[in-house]
Amino acid sequence: MSEEMNHSANPGKSLIRSVDGVDYLRIPVKTHLITKDDDMEDVVLKYPKDRMRPGDILFISEKAVACTQDRAIPMEDIRPRKLAVTLSRYVTKTPAGIGLGIPETMEMALRECGTLRILFAAFCSVIGKIFGQRGWFYNVAGPKARGIDGPTEGTIPPYDHYVVLTPADPMGTAKGLAQALGYPVAIVDINDLGANILGFSEKEPSMDWLAQALGDNPLGQGEECTPMGILRRA
Repeated sequence: MSEEMNHSANPGKSLIRSVDGVDYLRIPVKTHLITKDDDMEDVVLKYPKDRMRPGDILFISEKAVACTQDRAIPMEDIRPRKLAVTLSRYVTKTPAGIGLGIPETMEMALRECGTLRILFAAFCSVIGKIFGQRGWFYNVAGPKARGIDGPTEGTIPPYDHYVVLTPADPMGTAKGLAQALGYPVAIVDINDLGANILGFSEKEPSMDWLAQALGDNPLGQGEECTPMGILRRA
């Protein structure tokens, strides 16, 4: 029996992805609903540790890590300022997520990144659109803005009424988890538009390579309850 038959992909997702002509498994790992009451070190020791092999990399959703750091905020606790309401109207909404397209997520971007930086990012976005270029806003605003998640259809309750920020110190967190686990760990921000690697415990492979391997969002972003996965050469 091939190894692929011992694992299953999430619905609508592929278990295998080829990078540079080599096939890799992306094995989803199901967990309980992770909250601020959890310690991510305990979670990785409980669920994936016994399934991992030499050469494997554990990749964890940035949202799950952020929740354990108490960086998930109920919508009703956020009071958007007028600037947040105005700016959110001009954000392009995509099927992959609401991004900063509602006042609550834009308000948190203003708090996380600073008002001047978000205003400059908005200005650059306008200039970019004039030249037919998209993505300038997030390139200027940075990963803290890009990684903010708002409530979307299919999100597991209670997080369907939360704004989740990017994790604090993703590089340091990845290295700490890798030390506890005994295997490399990456903290990733992935959706159906692609992947961003926020933190990785190792120097090799590169973050760009990891983004290629995970770019089709093998974990999904709905009710799969698989906030982490194992990357393994097939």
